[in-house]
This record gives sequence, C-alpha cells and structure tokens, in this order.
Amino acid sequence: MPNDQGFSDFFYAAPDGLKLHARIYGEANSSHWPVVCLPGLTRNARDFHELALLLSSKARGPRKVIAFDYRGRGQSDYDPDISHYNVGIEAGDVLAGLAELGIAEAAFIGTSRGGLIIHVLGALKPAVLKAIVLNDIGPVIEAKGLAHIRSYLDRSPKPKTFAEAVAAQRHVHGADFPVLTDTDWARMVAAICRETDAGFVPDFDPTLIDTLAGADLSKPLPDLWPQFDALAEVPMLTIRGGNSKLLSATTLDEMKSRHPGMEAITIEGQGHAPFLEAGTLPQQIASFLDGAEGTSS
Repeated sequence: MPNDQGFSDFFYAAPDGLKLHARIYGEANSSHWPVVCLPGLTRNARDFHELALLLSSKARGPRKVIAFDYRGRGQSDYDPDISHYNVGIEAGDVLAGLAELGIAEAAFIGTSRGGLIIHVLGALKPAVLKAIVLNDIGPVIEAKGLAHIRSYLDRSPKPKTFAEAVAAQRHVHGADFPVLTDTDWARMVAAICRETDAGFVPDFDPTLIDTLAGADLSKPLPDLWPQFDALAEVPMLTIRGGNSKLLSATTLDEMKSRHPGMEAITIEGQGHAPFLEAGTLPQQIASFLDGAEGTSS
C-alpha cells in the first residue's frame, strides 16, 4: 500500500540474486502507459519524487510510475563485485523488475546514466519503449563533463549537518545552477544523501567511484549513435541544461536532425542535470507523454 508520501516500496531479486529496490507511485493507475524513471550514475529513486507525484496523481492522465534504485544505490543492495556496476547489467536489472511487475511496455525517463540505460534497452528489448524522455544525455558524452563528475565525486565532502551538506552542494554546483532556490538545494540534498552517525554521506556504494578511474578522458569517448538511430520511431523528448558540460548543443542539434520528430527543451540557468521538478518542466513532461500516447498507433 502507498505510504503517506504517495508511494510504496517494491523489492525484487536481480538476475544474479541481489536484492533491489524501486518506488511505485499510483499503483492503481492502469489506463495509461506506466512511466519508468531511471536516475543518474550516483543518484536514486528519490530524484523523481516530485515529478512522480505529479504524473501519478495530478496530471490529466494519471500514470503508474516506477522509480528504480540501481544496485549499489539508495535502498538496493551493494554489489561486492564492482565490475557489475555497468549499464548492461543495470539494464538487465530494470527489465527484471518490470517483468516481476508484469509491465511489458512503458514510457521511460532517463537522467544521465539512466538515458544510457535506455539506449541499451533499445537494443535488448525495443518493444518495451513506448516513449522516451532523455534528461541531459545523448549519444555523445563530452569527456570534460565526465571529468567534472569524476572530480567532484573524488573530492566529495563529509558534512556533519544538513546545512553543511546543502552548502557543499551549492559550492560545487552553484555556478552551473544559478536559478535554483534554497528549497531546490535542500530537496537535492535530501535526495542524494543519507544521515549516518558520521554525518551526511552520499547514498551510494563508495566503490562506484572506482568504476570511473580507468576512463581516459583526454580523448573523445565512444559514442552511441547506432543505438540512438535505432530509437528513431519512438516518440522522444530531450532536455538539456543550458550550462551542461555533458550534453553539448552541437550533439542536441545532431540528435534533432537524426530524429526529426524529437522534441527538445533547453533549460537556461541549469547544468547537468536539470531538476525535473523545477518550473514548468513537470507539466511539459506530462504533456509530452499525453501527446505521445495520444498519437501512437
């Protein structure tokens, strides 16, 4: 049953037996496509809370929303083998969760790494993808953007109080997100951190950072254009932060040329990755999903 925060917790077994977690909003909503929310590299299901509440209870066509914690994040178990922290295995974990829920097709919203997982799902099980929202991610990842992520993860502070945690995030990301309010920053920290006896720590397996150690960021990273091109028939909305270091305006233009039906929104005053609950973005996402479902065959 949903709790007083509007969701229920769903636990299931990954193909290799690891215990994984997702949040389910609007469980009784079955007349529209469900929505699957996939977070970024070190993020978790809490990132989507405000958006999921809108899509499941306040939108014109309320939807069931499933927000996943990948292995090693949030309430999912940590994996003792860090080589399993990769998009292929994480895509398989998502499919396992959907299979247990009896969901054969859905609209997908992927932030950063979540968008990469969507590209993999397009190769593994294309029929599951009814519509796609990519949040600040595309087939080309800018090496300088990944270097920035690796840098701030390596230097992650260890704040003792919630206020210190908020100040730390503003120090690292404030220049890229000048439009965020105090409420936005507090919501971000509540989503990405958990309180321990030692203070506020990022809510993911610390060894996850080691998976970035071997990347050579002095040269361009491999691209995913073939996988993106395979999604050409799927309704798509791509959101880019105006200050993003990971998704360039040039890549976004190329995406539009290869996927003529793709809608695109640039969010000024935000970097990587835009807050999906900010401003009118939740309503824009809801409208895109309604339009995609209404025009689908």
